Amino acid sequence: MTARAMKAVARADYVIGNASYLEPLEPLLTGKNVIRSSMGKEVERAQQAIDLAKTHQVAIVSGGDAGVYGMASIVLEVLEHSGIEIDVEVIPGVTAANAGASTLGSPLSGDFAVISLSDLLTPLDVIEKRLDAVFSVGIPVVLYNPRSRGRPHNFALAIEHARKYLPPETPLALVKNALRDEGEEKIVTTLKDVEQVMDAVDMHTTVFIGGMESRLWRMGNNVKGIITPRGYHRKYVY
Repeated sequence: MTARAMKAVARADYVIGNASYLEPLEPLLTGKNVIRSSMGKEVERAQQAIDLAKTHQVAIVSGGDAGVYGMASIVLEVLEHSGIEIDVEVIPGVTAANAGASTLGSPLSGDFAVISLSDLLTPLDVIEKRLDAVFSVGIPVVLYNPRSRGRPHNFALAIEHARKYLPPETPLALVKNALRDEGEEKIVTTLKDVEQVMDAVDMHTTVFIGGMESRLWRMGNNVKGIITPRGYHRKYVY
């Protein structure tokens, strides 16, 4: 969370969100009216927040950054369709791509792409076209929602697309629960060896696939993470 987000929660009369996102906020929720929701109830959540915001201060929470696969878009869409005019602010958070990258070193130093493998709202054939587009230009790619019980094969499909354009030694990392108080894990491997860690990939995992210039970051004999050079080596001697 950013400090600005914490202040917004502190000011709110009502705090609304998915139960899993509210749980880490419990110390901030004392004295608040808390409305817990579940996956698949995003539209109802947005409508409820807007109705309450007519007369109260309302904070609707999301995981990571609300504008990156979060609640910002649906809240703004529902508000737009309602014709109601109320003050609304989208407050930035730290999305999993940035949080996970910080634990790996510097895998996203320049251009990169983020693709969600969830086909609940985006057709799978569209996701595949996007994967081909980003892998073909050789930039690092971050995969959100890589593997769930309902769609266990989408991650393997994404790896197939990556292998069409990238060499086997391309670095690949899994980061789970990035920067959270408990349960953070990271695994650094390569595109060639990803099958060895496939079982570790779930909906709490963010996957980092390096680009054409990415390499494993080593300190001595130990692999620490991933570096994607920005290009200083082409201009300076160091």
